[in-house]
Amino acid sequence: MQTATLGRTGHDVSMIGLGAWQIGDAWGTVADDDARQVVRAATDAGVTFIDTADVYGSGRSERFIGEYLAGDHPPVFVATKVGRRVDQLPENYTEENFRAWLNDSRSNLGVDRIDLVQLHCPPTAVLEDDDVFSALDGLVEEGLIASYGVSVETTEQALIAIARPNVATVQIILNCLRLKPLERVLPTARTRGVGIIARVPLASGLLSGRFDARTTFAADDHRNFNRRGEAFDIGETFAGVPYDVGLSAVAHLRELVPEGMTLSQFALRWVMDQPGVSTVIPGASTPDQARANAAVAQMPSLTDEHFAGVRRIYDDLVRPHVHHRW
Repeated sequence: MQTATLGRTGHDVSMIGLGAWQIGDAWGTVADDDARQVVRAATDAGVTFIDTADVYGSGRSERFIGEYLAGDHPPVFVATKVGRRVDQLPENYTEENFRAWLNDSRSNLGVDRIDLVQLHCPPTAVLEDDDVFSALDGLVEEGLIASYGVSVETTEQALIAIARPNVATVQIILNCLRLKPLERVLPTARTRGVGIIARVPLASGLLSGRFDARTTFAADDHRNFNRRGEAFDIGETFAGVPYDVGLSAVAHLRELVPEGMTLSQFALRWVMDQPGVSTVIPGASTPDQARANAAVAQMPSLTDEHFAGVRRIYDDLVRPHVHHRW
């Protein structure tokens, strides 16, 4: 498994991590035993970084990870996120609320100190509030958290967060259909020593190549109920790309995939190969998916020809739909 330093945390983590939203909620039903097996399969395959959030199944995802941490296991670095359990108003981002949220997450995870806590896509005004980051600094000094970071929706929010002196990591959507972070976010993060956690690397499964125009999704799957941004930012579902446009882009991307790789693995390798990425966090609903994701770390890097092909498809088909928005 390839590793990289996770920004200002100073910890080396696997470049393929596990995104644990899928074992929490909003992706259709994932049975309890399947969720546990996903975590075990990922870590057995060399994954040492797991990303979750307190709202994923109202703590369900955190509790599965806590069960894992309580057992016999290889060392793992766990990041969680807080802030989406309240109305998204800047005045709700207080030290009092941070403490309450962290106490719940520490209980779910079964730990005294959380490795990395991230603000979960807060309003821009929160990122501009010095008091918010003073409170987080105090929680680090107190030992409740080891480091903190920010998960963001837009590149501008990422740049605001990166400028904060004690922000260790920034989590942002980056995949073959969302290239804008390559322009300023990744280079700036590298210069400042901030880690980049790349989420939604498979565009909610679009980049697996398993979907077509007839594919349907369960009522409790965000790929059904958030297609137009009804529940949260539309960029989190299919990376904000219109479904038909995404299918067309996937058809062209297939032509770039080298022998011995699946389209999913090609898409993950593309993200891994971007300078400045610390870790990529695909989700999984089965152990086989978790193992296939982890296997990407043993595959060869892509070539300039592959990168140029992805850029061409993005510019021709996708850019007009997403580049100006995020």
